Amino acid sequence: MTSQSVALAPGSPRVWLLATRPPTLTAAIAPVAVGSAVAVRDDVFDAGPAFAALFGALALQVGANFANDLSDFRRGADTADRIGPIRVTQTGLLTERQVMAGMLVAFLVAAIAGLYLAVVGGWPVIGIGLASILAAVTYTGGPWPFGYRGLGELFVFIFFGLVAVTGTYYVQAGEVTGAAVAAAVPVGLTVTAILVVNNVRDIDTDRAAHKYTLAVYLGRRLARYQYVLFMVGAYVSAAALFLVGSFSGWTLLSWLSIPAAISPIIAVLTRVEGPPLNAALRATARLHFIFAILLAIGLSQ
Repeated sequence: MTSQSVALAPGSPRVWLLATRPPTLTAAIAPVAVGSAVAVRDDVFDAGPAFAALFGALALQVGANFANDLSDFRRGADTADRIGPIRVTQTGLLTERQVMAGMLVAFLVAAIAGLYLAVVGGWPVIGIGLASILAAVTYTGGPWPFGYRGLGELFVFIFFGLVAVTGTYYVQAGEVTGAAVAAAVPVGLTVTAILVVNNVRDIDTDRAAHKYTLAVYLGRRLARYQYVLFMVGAYVSAAALFLVGSFSGWTLLSWLSIPAAISPIIAVLTRVEGPPLNAALRATARLHFIFAILLAIGLSQ
C-alpha cells in the first residue's frame, strides 16, 4: 500500500467514494449541460429526460471508473510505481469482487435511467446505452481492450463528446441536428485532453505494462503537442459555432475559460512526470467543466 492508502480503512465509505473518482464526474455533467443548452435554444428542452440523461451519465461514468480500476489491476498496469491517484484494487482497499459488484450496481442504475429514456426516445436509446456500457467495459477489459491499443482518445471523443451531447439532445428533441453535433465537438476535445495528460503522465509505467496508449506510440514530445492541439481545437471549434454556424456570438463566452487553460498547458509542455502532471490533470478536468458550462450558457442564448 502507499502511504496515502494506509490511513484509509479498507471497504469504508470513504474508500468507496474514492473508487468512484469524484474529480472525473464533471466529465459526465458537462456534455449533458451542453446538449440541454442546445435543446433550450431550439425550444425543445424537457426537464425529465434531461435529468434522467444526467443521472444515467453519472452512473455510466462511475461504472466505467470501477471497470477501469479492476481491469488495469488485472493486467498489471496499476503497480506500486504508479504516480497517479490511488487505485483501490491495486492498493487492496477494495477486493476485486467488491469492485466488480460496484461496477454492476453502477451499470444497473444507468440501465434504470435508460429504461425511462427508452420510453421517451425509443429503441435508439437502448442501442446507445448498450454501446456505452460495452465501451466502458472493453476500454481496458475483455480480450481486446482498445484503451491498450492507442484508441482511448477516439473512444473518449466519441462517447463523452459526440454521443453524450447528441444523446442528451435526442431524448429531448426526438432527433439529432447538425447544430447538436457541432456543439459536441469542443466538448469532446476538452474531455479528450483529460485523457491525454493522464497518458502523458503514465507513459513510462504504461509502456512497462504493455499498455500501448496513443502517448506510448507517439512518444512524450508528440503527445504533449497533441494535448495542446486538442485544447486549441476546442476554442477554435467553439468560435466556429458562431462564425460559420447557426449560434449567436454568446458561444464566445467559453473563451473566458482561457486563463484556466494556461497553467495545465505549461505543465504538460514542461514537466516530465510527478505531482505537476497530477495537478495538470485536475486542472484540465476543471477546465473541461468550466469551459462546458460557459459554452452551455452561450449556446442557450
